[in-house]
Amino acid sequence: MQRERDLAITSFLSDHGWGPARRSNLADDASFRRYERLTMDERTAVLMDAPPPQEDVRPFRQIAGHLRALGLSAPDIYAADDARGFLLLEDLGDDTFTRVLAQGGDETLLYENAVDVLIDLHRRPPEEAIPPGLAAYDEARLMDEANLLPQWACPTLDDAARTAYEAAWREVFPLLNAQPRTLVLRDYHVDNLLWLPDRAHVRACGLLDFQDALAGPGAYDLMSLLEDARRDLGGGLKVALLARYIAAFPQMDRAGFEAAFDILAAQRHAKVIGIFSRLDVRDGKPGYLGHIPRVWKLLGKSLENPVLNSVKKWFDRHIPVGER
Repeated sequence: MQRERDLAITSFLSDHGWGPARRSNLADDASFRRYERLTMDERTAVLMDAPPPQEDVRPFRQIAGHLRALGLSAPDIYAADDARGFLLLEDLGDDTFTRVLAQGGDETLLYENAVDVLIDLHRRPPEEAIPPGLAAYDEARLMDEANLLPQWACPTLDDAARTAYEAAWREVFPLLNAQPRTLVLRDYHVDNLLWLPDRAHVRACGLLDFQDALAGPGAYDLMSLLEDARRDLGGGLKVALLARYIAAFPQMDRAGFEAAFDILAAQRHAKVIGIFSRLDVRDGKPGYLGHIPRVWKLLGKSLENPVLNSVKKWFDRHIPVGER
C-alpha cells in the first residue's frame, strides 16, 4: 500500500514539473496528513499528502483560496489532485510562531499580530467573512466534540453519567446563539501560525491547518490562541490581548462575549483532552499526553464562570479535581 502511495506521489510531482525535486520530510500531523518540502533549483514548495478516505484536501483548498481573497496569508496552491489527496503548496517557511518564540522572539509582537488577524476577519460582515455554503459550528458538532472526553479519557463512565454529561452541556450551548457568526478556523494557535516579517501588518501572520473551518462565534479562535493546549501564556499578556480585541468592537455585548469565550474554552479543552487521549490509545501517539495536565487546569479555570455551573457540577461529581 505504501509503495502504491509513493508511486502516486512521484506521478503527481512529475505531472506538475516537480519530478526532479529533492524531497525532505517537513512535518507530520496529529491527523493522517504529512508534509514534505520540495527543493528544485532556487525554488521550494510543499507537498501535502492527505490520503483518502481518512483525509479530504478540498476543504483546505477552498478555505485557502477564500483567505487569500480576503488578503490574508494562506499558502497559494500550485496544483491539486483531490481524488488522490495531494496538494502542491506555496512554501511559507519554517518560522512558526512556536519556533520564533523558542528562539527569543517578541512574544507581545507575535500575539498582537495574531489577534489583529482575527480583528480584521471578524470586522467583516458575515457574508464576506464566511464562504458560501460553509457548515455551521452548531450544537450537534459542539456536543460531538465534547463527548470525546468521556469516550477516550474516561471510558469507564456508565451510561447514566454520560447522559448527565450531555445534559449539562446542552444547558449552556444555547447561550452561544446570540454571538455574531463569522469564519472560525478552529485550530488557531502558535503551532499553526507562521511569522512572515517581510509582509505588511496582518499578512505577516501565515495561516495553516484551517481545513476544518466552520461558521460560528468569533470568540472561539481568540480563545484557541490565548488558551493554548501546548503553551502557557502569561496572565498579564492574556488580559492585554483580550482588551486589544474587545476594544476593536466597541458595540460588542461584552458580558455575552465573555460567557461565550468560557463556554467555548471549556468545550475545546474537553475535546482536546479526548483527542490527546485518543491519539495515545487508538493511534499509538503518546507524545501529546504531556500536555493533558495543562489542559485540565485550563478546563477547571473555564468552569469557574457561573454560566458553566451545570458542567462544573458534573465534573465535580464524576471527575473531581484530584483525579484530573
